Amino acid sequence: MYAFRQWPGREANPQAGNEVPLGILKETLEVIRRSLKGEATSVVMERVVMGLFFTGVKLSNGCGGVCYTPIKSIPEAVCCPSSAKAMPGPGSLRGHNALAFAEAALAGGPLQKAVAIAVVNALSAMIIEREPPLGCIVEVGADPLDQLELVDEAQVVVVGALVPYLRRLKARARPFCVLEQDPATLKADELPFFVPADRAAETVPQADALIITGTTLINGTLEGLLALAKPEAHIVVVGPTASLLPQALFRRGVHVVAGIRVTHADDLLDTLAEGGSGYHFFGNSAEKISMVQAGHRLR
Repeated sequence: MYAFRQWPGREANPQAGNEVPLGILKETLEVIRRSLKGEATSVVMERVVMGLFFTGVKLSNGCGGVCYTPIKSIPEAVCCPSSAKAMPGPGSLRGHNALAFAEAALAGGPLQKAVAIAVVNALSAMIIEREPPLGCIVEVGADPLDQLELVDEAQVVVVGALVPYLRRLKARARPFCVLEQDPATLKADELPFFVPADRAAETVPQADALIITGTTLINGTLEGLLALAKPEAHIVVVGPTASLLPQALFRRGVHVVAGIRVTHADDLLDTLAEGGSGYHFFGNSAEKISMVQAGHRLR
């Protein structure tokens, strides 16, 4: 998993010229609250699964959402009081108001935050299914790299060991960078492209195309990474964790938010409970979805 210390930087999308008073997740919750209005009080959490790779939730209306499970954040990863305190209330989550839980859990530790993000993604799916967000084109089954046209001299920076994207970039046979905390997550032929995460401040501003793992939402580093990007960079935030309403990300310079849409919530949660990962639920209980800022074309 990518980790990155908080860097100072711009706090507004320079193209929009607007101040950004809230963090990405809190701002998204405000959008959800306004969109759902009185309905926000009736949607509760029906089922929660914390799998080895992903955490998933199902809401009372059938909508589902997932988030990467930050398993390494469990203290010592053993059954002891310190580990137990890191868990987000096992056995007591069903029936909680979804929006209220997410708002409270975002202030908790990494595991609480993972459940909160899964809830945010499920609530976002509920809204997106009704009507695409204003200024957004929703493409189901689309992969943002299918639209990415890179000139030979374009500098690409990937944040996180995003295997499918690294595979395509290696096939491109041009230099690129992978910002990653743990080089052990990379294959031998990917190590020449490895850049330590603590060099983000010098690497991200050079990117013409910036592809960021959604797991940066969990450790709160996405804001800082986006602040480092140059205004003309083409920015994609990708992965199941990045399945939230895109407005807050668009306001910070992101052009494509590429997550998933849960199609069969119970089947997906069963898969996660049995140790499944994206390789197991893609095409079965979930499908890719790209939310593209209207008028933007990746190049």
